[in-house]
Amino acid sequence: MANDERSMEGARRWRLVLGQDAVSNIPLKVEDAAIDSALDALYGTPESPKGGLGALAPRVARWLGDIREYFPSSVVQVMQKDALDRLGLQQMLCEPEMLAAVEPDVHLVAALLSLNRVMPNKTRATARKVVAKVVEELERKLAAPMRQAVSSSLNRAVRNLRPRHQEIDWLRTIRANLRHYQPEYRTIIPETRIGFGWRGRSLRDIVLCVDQSGSMAASVVYAGVFAAVLASIKAVSTSVVVFDTAVADLTPLLSDPVEVLFGTQLGGGTDINRALAYCQGLITRPRETIFVLISDLYEGGNNAEMLGRAAALVGSGVQVIALLALNDTGAPAYDHDNAAKLSAMGIPCFACTPGLFPDLMAAAIQRHSLEQWTSKAGIVRA
Repeated sequence: MANDERSMEGARRWRLVLGQDAVSNIPLKVEDAAIDSALDALYGTPESPKGGLGALAPRVARWLGDIREYFPSSVVQVMQKDALDRLGLQQMLCEPEMLAAVEPDVHLVAALLSLNRVMPNKTRATARKVVAKVVEELERKLAAPMRQAVSSSLNRAVRNLRPRHQEIDWLRTIRANLRHYQPEYRTIIPETRIGFGWRGRSLRDIVLCVDQSGSMAASVVYAGVFAAVLASIKAVSTSVVVFDTAVADLTPLLSDPVEVLFGTQLGGGTDINRALAYCQGLITRPRETIFVLISDLYEGGNNAEMLGRAAALVGSGVQVIALLALNDTGAPAYDHDNAAKLSAMGIPCFACTPGLFPDLMAAAIQRHSLEQWTSKAGIVRA
């Protein structure tokens, strides 16, 4: 009996995996039939009598409800992304009732941002709620590690040897003066005082220059959230610039990451040279500046000038990092020739996950070797 049950369960699973077109002689229960229908609508062949979601809003809305009922959240997000990619269902995001039924995630936010220009007014309020929910989740997960990594690395990287009383780092001051212990007085004479740095002055300038072409969609979402978190740290001065064939400085919006994301215009071309030219004007303290270019390096503008500007930044003392992607989707597609040329200038080029980005910024602030850091983190450099 047990063997028969296992055999039936195995047959059921194969039936759901292969679909009705491949296996049609295995009966399904009502719930399994619903699951099969939801899978077939997305992954079935165009000739399948049940397959295809088409462009009908009610059919898409029902399908969204079905997959949320029968599959876990992580699977729902994958299926939604596949629906967007395979069936071109961007129109479903322009209807508030359908948008409200979608499971929010980074890919959905990227899709919404790509539709920002054409989204009807009736959908915008719902879209903002979806984006705000995802941003809130990302901030909850990423903000604390980012603040801790940056703040602690600044404390180690910058020492103020003439601090005011309120600026003294007492732990490091005591350790530095243990040799001056006076037994008769049972105290330490603090010959050297170590402080956290001068208040009211940023210790590092960070410029995030983000490619908003369509291929960088998820990276734009993560970069926007990280930029807002960095902007909340008073010890660093943060600027964020996004670009396609035009350049937009979103620094004034950094108090609200949702506004930052809606300030982007995903899907245009790419002019890295123009973006670098603009960012050069933002840099006033080259040796205290960390410049992070987040781009796949496919240049649609003047490639020779772009490389020349990158070399000029390095030559002036700016710490330049080229992130080929800032997401969790694996090995990115990128311009290998430009990556090699930037690497030859001493600019590290690699992709980074959101989880590792705080540690990357900490290493950069402390001016550690990023070659060693990437090797330790298991990251393959271009």
